[in-house]
Amino acid sequence: MTALSLPHEHAGGDADAPVLVLLHGTGGAPGDLRGLAEQLSPRSPVLAPAGPVSEGGAARWFRRLAEGVFDTEDVVARAHQLADFLAEAVDAYGWRGRRLVAVGFSNGANIAAAVALLRPEVLTEAVLFAAMLPVPDAPRHDLTGTRVFLGNGQADPMAPLAAANGLVEALTARGAEITTSWHPGGHQITAAGVRDAAQWLTRP
Repeated sequence: MTALSLPHEHAGGDADAPVLVLLHGTGGAPGDLRGLAEQLSPRSPVLAPAGPVSEGGAARWFRRLAEGVFDTEDVVARAHQLADFLAEAVDAYGWRGRRLVAVGFSNGANIAAAVALLRPEVLTEAVLFAAMLPVPDAPRHDLTGTRVFLGNGQADPMAPLAAANGLVEALTARGAEITTSWHPGGHQITAAGVRDAAQWLTRP
């Protein structure tokens, strides 16, 4: 593990495969999404940082004030922290010019969405499961060229449909290309969603 600004795990892969940045959910750990990465793009290098915020001992990417109520100021600060880490990692691991795709679940998906909205020079592709709009008044960056896959549940109590659609609307309004894969369930990653995301990843 190279010494960078966030603790992380790293594994190499093929030079022609996208680099996957794995962003765990609340209470998770860097290795949590390695199995998902294998299903999405088994030849990809992976970078899996650890969320820097502790909520009662559970690792998170940013603070929240209550369930579903984000500390927006901290979201912005932590999004910049993650973006700076990604820029470091690209140089440290020789990935400059490579496709960099964030893959996040829940809190990890939300921080990836925040980075895509706030720092498009760092992240232009993301696979988001159980995500919602993390920054209600994001800057109006031109996100032309940004691609986002969203896999969400229509009955998700933690990422309600309105909040998920708010993310879709915010990204679309800034010029991003959004692909959605809705399922009827709750706060989860489905097999169908993984298949759809894997197919999406094959499109440059």
